[in-house]
Amino acid sequence: MNKSRYLPIGIQTFEELRTKNYIYVDKTAFVDSLVRSGKPYFLSRPRRFGKSLFLSTLRSYFEGRKDLFEGLAISKTETEWKKYPVFYFDFNVGDFTTEENFRASLGLKLDSYEKIYGVRNPNAKSPADRFSDLLKSAHEKTGLQAVVLVDEYDKPLLNAIDDQNLVDAFRKILKTFYGVLKGEDAHIQFVFITGVTRFDKVSIFSDLNNLNDISLSEKYSYICGISQEELESNFVPEIELMAEKNGYSKEECLAELKKNYDGYHFSKDVQTDIYNPFSLLKAFSDLSFGSYWFSTGTPTFLTKMMLDMSFDYKTLEEGIDVDSRSLEEYRLNSTEPVPLLYQTGYLTIKNYEKDFDSYTIGVPNEEVKFGMYKRLLPLYLGYPTDDKKIEIVSFLKELRAGKVNEFMERINNIFAAAPKQTNQKQYELNCQAFVWLIFKLMGEFVLCEVQNGKGRSDAVVWQKDAIYIFEFKMDGLAKEALEQINSQNYPIAYKNDGRKIVKVGVNYSSTEKQLTEWMIE
Repeated sequence: MNKSRYLPIGIQTFEELRTKNYIYVDKTAFVDSLVRSGKPYFLSRPRRFGKSLFLSTLRSYFEGRKDLFEGLAISKTETEWKKYPVFYFDFNVGDFTTEENFRASLGLKLDSYEKIYGVRNPNAKSPADRFSDLLKSAHEKTGLQAVVLVDEYDKPLLNAIDDQNLVDAFRKILKTFYGVLKGEDAHIQFVFITGVTRFDKVSIFSDLNNLNDISLSEKYSYICGISQEELESNFVPEIELMAEKNGYSKEECLAELKKNYDGYHFSKDVQTDIYNPFSLLKAFSDLSFGSYWFSTGTPTFLTKMMLDMSFDYKTLEEGIDVDSRSLEEYRLNSTEPVPLLYQTGYLTIKNYEKDFDSYTIGVPNEEVKFGMYKRLLPLYLGYPTDDKKIEIVSFLKELRAGKVNEFMERINNIFAAAPKQTNQKQYELNCQAFVWLIFKLMGEFVLCEVQNGKGRSDAVVWQKDAIYIFEFKMDGLAKEALEQINSQNYPIAYKNDGRKIVKVGVNYSSTEKQLTEWMIE
């Protein structure tokens, strides 16, 4: 087994990947299809899903770098390998703190190309006018139409999302800038724009009304990311090594990888699962099933939006029904977080109903689900996300040791130390969410709101020697909660299990803002 293959973690340049012997999952068949099918394209995918690498692949192709494509799919179909003038705008980098800085940052990108193709009109001041002149100059100088590649077009907008005036200013600049692509069509061979979000196309790309959005195209569903077939054909040594190091069979290792990093769908085709490439490569590198993509940074505005809009956190797993238009556009002034949660990768398509042209979306996998829960848990009680008071492993250890009283006291101490909140009703809902998320984060040994007997228990926790059934009341009595467990016969589902059944009735007081009592039977 070759144990020294190079994994392209963080490598976003096609040339570097190909010249330094990194593993490459061949996506060049998509390049061939795109260049033969049309001209202006737009693709939305979550961060760290390979958009930049694909754009770099397009760049190398249009620069005529035949040497980099030897042995790849496109080498069998391409014969000309022309060297086009390529304009590559990477908005992953730049100063987006003010309108002036943004203009200056965009100006620097244009400066570098003006040194190559010259300045046709010294009086052209705006980015749009300068860009227009550049396209014409490049065509005149090379005899070939230009190729325009834009990476993360929406990064300036996302960075300024809390400042509506700045967003409006950036949008105005970008609208005229992208409008050039339609006006100078005669000088353009190919356009490909990527981003995380599909911000309301009417305001951003209104002048580029021939833009082909392939974000939900079945044909291009795994243009980024890694399919099951690609995983099993490209990473055999890594899968075998990971299985060996973790004490799994190959089949068990594949199942664990699927559970943690697979499950994305970007079209009506929900049969073709797509893996998060960043998490997959990191898992192979660390030989561990860790949380990688989520830990690289979740936008603060996203979780804040979920809290401000009283987002029903339980629907993350249950699934949310949305119409097709909801997934295609997102408006910055929207009060609905679901489209943005989908576009940023925290939710994905689970099903498509052709009769209603609607989708069911939910969390794609365990990594995202538990990452989201961990992020939300402290926020519901007003704690910072890195607060050390809330360590889920401590809760789990206490239940494993049968220390139910200590378990309940730990929850109570967190309630007692939480920052005060003025909206009483919202605070009560937040407390319910907090308790629910604690149980969910205890992982595979826990089910919340379980159908048992004649009703639904709030939570059931399986441990080696015991099964714990919890029922919570708000401003009631612990005795009532315990009586509900018995009267609804929740334990009946576990009578043949052989483990001890522990029933826990709990009351939370909204006035005292703590668990006032609990009873254990």
